[in-house]
Amino acid sequence: MAKQYLTFVVNDVLYAVEVFQVQEVLGYTKPVKLPCAQHYIEGLINSRDHGISIINLRAKFNMELKEPDKYTRIVVLEIHIDDGIVTVGAVADAVEEVIEIDEKTIENAPKFGNAISSEFIKGITKKEDRFIIILDVDKIFSFEEVKLLDSMSNEIDDSLQEEE
Repeated sequence: MAKQYLTFVVNDVLYAVEVFQVQEVLGYTKPVKLPCAQHYIEGLINSRDHGISIINLRAKFNMELKEPDKYTRIVVLEIHIDDGIVTVGAVADAVEEVIEIDEKTIENAPKFGNAISSEFIKGITKKEDRFIIILDVDKIFSFEEVKLLDSMSNEIDDSLQEEE
């Protein structure tokens, strides 16, 4: 059975996430910095009167950092935790396209040589001559990290509602 995936690039590597977990793709907006935040948390943005915590995937995956450019995008993802959904924005170097991937073509991720932990990877597939690493959005962050991101977003939501 084929599923739809959004593909994007981070550090010249092609990644994919299932479309059902993508809320939207935004142009890059410089987030408001937060004091004492984890190194991979760029800050918060306001999108449609909701606070969204912004994660730098290069920092999260221990890759060399890069200044945003005209291709940089924020992929707004829905992370499923307990009985709820937490929305976060992930900074990608570029967003490519939505593609269909047949589950039969997805292979298990190798346990060595990855820039990122294999626990975040659902599998690897190939399109033409390019490998695509399929990420498991729900496993990129620990339970504690997701709760922290959710509380940060809720604080900005509360302050936006107070302004109305």
